[in-house]
Amino acid sequence: MSQTDRDYSEKRDFIRMRVDADVALIHQGDEVAAVCIDLSSSGMQVKAPRSFKVGDRLSVRIESDHTALKGLEAETEVVWVKDQDGGSQKLGLTILTMK
Repeated sequence: MSQTDRDYSEKRDFIRMRVDADVALIHQGDEVAAVCIDLSSSGMQVKAPRSFKVGDRLSVRIESDHTALKGLEAETEVVWVKDQDGGSQKLGLTILTMK
């Protein structure tokens, strides 16, 4: 079963943490500054200033301001897209692998 075929209720079985953190999205060699709105063990919601589409693979990097905490690096896939005013988008990303 693909990630996009999962039942909606199953997607909500994971605790989501609001983070409002700056992230870097890397897509086909281009790096885009974005904001991570919330994060769970299986995915994240991100607001991006440019367009992506369902199925796009993105590398995500969240830097840590604390020397004792390592930042997050993950390979993700876009599973949903919601267009926002001004050409930005909210993206639902599923985490494929953590680095």
